[in-house]
Amino acid sequence: MFGMKQLTKDQLLKIYSDRRARFIEKMKAEKIDAVIFEDNEDHRDPSVRYFCGHPSDAALVISQAGTCVLIPWDENLARQNAFADKIVPSTRYERNTLRAVKAVLGTMKFSSQKIEISPATPYPKFLECVDELSAYDVLCREKGVHDFAAEMRAQKDEYEIECVREAARVGDLIIDQIEKEIKSGKIKTETDVALLIEKECRAHGCEKTGFDTLAAGPARSFAIHAFPGYTAGEWPGKGLSILDFGVVYKGYTSDTTLTVAKGKLSAEQEELLDLVQKAYAECLELYKKDVPIRAAAAKADEIFSKARRSMPHGLGHGIGLEIHESPFVRQRAEPESVFKPGMIVTLEPGLYDSGLGGVRLENDVLITESGNEVLSHSRVIRIA
Repeated sequence: MFGMKQLTKDQLLKIYSDRRARFIEKMKAEKIDAVIFEDNEDHRDPSVRYFCGHPSDAALVISQAGTCVLIPWDENLARQNAFADKIVPSTRYERNTLRAVKAVLGTMKFSSQKIEISPATPYPKFLECVDELSAYDVLCREKGVHDFAAEMRAQKDEYEIECVREAARVGDLIIDQIEKEIKSGKIKTETDVALLIEKECRAHGCEKTGFDTLAAGPARSFAIHAFPGYTAGEWPGKGLSILDFGVVYKGYTSDTTLTVAKGKLSAEQEELLDLVQKAYAECLELYKKDVPIRAAAAKADEIFSKARRSMPHGLGHGIGLEIHESPFVRQRAEPESVFKPGMIVTLEPGLYDSGLGGVRLENDVLITESGNEVLSHSRVIRIA
């Protein structure tokens, strides 16, 4: 296990080199000479960070021969963080990434001249690529090597697991502090709890929150994702309140949701709590290696339907460099899709009622060879 000790540059270089080596084997099998990844305001692709460690706007070119060239917007940031064979700042090409990519490709020797770009590339941008890279056969396709990169990211390596584990650990500390400050009366509003999370995640070495915090008091907890994310409204008020947040450590996010039950609840509200906790416990037993992903979603739907309730969202999703990654735990999952060791997947059953309020319980679950490990420890908090 790595633990969260500081890794040396050589250790980090090996992590990124090993990922690229595995990816290049797929490129060879598909007879792709080079692959272009772009992470910018037009299209965010965490594969840039995944393959070289650079955390900001850039393009990345990986060749079948093994060369990895980063084309960053911020050269100084790249030289501090990136693990690439060569760094070519886009400023050398008037910040025209496509021109920079063309120059980089011109330094490489290929056999088939096949270049692959993201299948998410808009058609006008694809035409620009075809024109600018006219010497190459530019492929923009589903189920290509870009999708293989996403598949790689779905099963975390040891370093990624430790990063998410640390994000979850920090999140747990914040949850404990939130419970303490609720009981002491320091937290009174949705804004209070949201700002506490922002402050504390950075105090514990995290980069940012994983997404805009969602804090909803009893008047708004019926929404799956309350809009706006938080207000000056009372939190937690009498009844059912929800808090959904994540924190990011070295690029990797946690994702947890807790429910606060304050005061005496109605029988119907207690039923919501019981159903969600029952679904959580029974579905967790299905978060195991080789179990069909849709089976867990079906179990949650079965539990709720027997009580004449329904859950309006999926049971969970993968997390990592993105807040929503493969796999997606829902009944629409492909029959052949199964949980695999290294996947980190949320388990988040929830029920919402415009009159009663909402309940959701969400934690991050690592699929292991022998079962699972619950990384985060969100819960239902009861306040008298």
